[in-house]
Amino acid sequence: MNTYINIALLSNNYTWSLKTAMIMIICNIICIGLGRYAIKIRGLGPSIPMAGLEGLGLPELLATTSLGHIIGAGTIIGLTSTGII
Repeated sequence: MNTYINIALLSNNYTWSLKTAMIMIICNIICIGLGRYAIKIRGLGPSIPMAGLEGLGLPELLATTSLGHIIGAGTIIGLTSTGII
């Protein structure tokens, strides 16, 4: 029974497209922007040598992109299930 449910969930034949990639990129950029101002204590880890990201270190980047991927996956699943993409 459990194997049947797993096969049914995995056999959706979902393909990765430019729309889904753009949704994931936009969600990650939004989360990085929000995390830059929402994280109170930052800059404790190694810094990232990018213009405009002073004080935003590697731990903060990993945390914000992790949240961005969670939000992006939820957005993609929601838009796919409603038929928008």
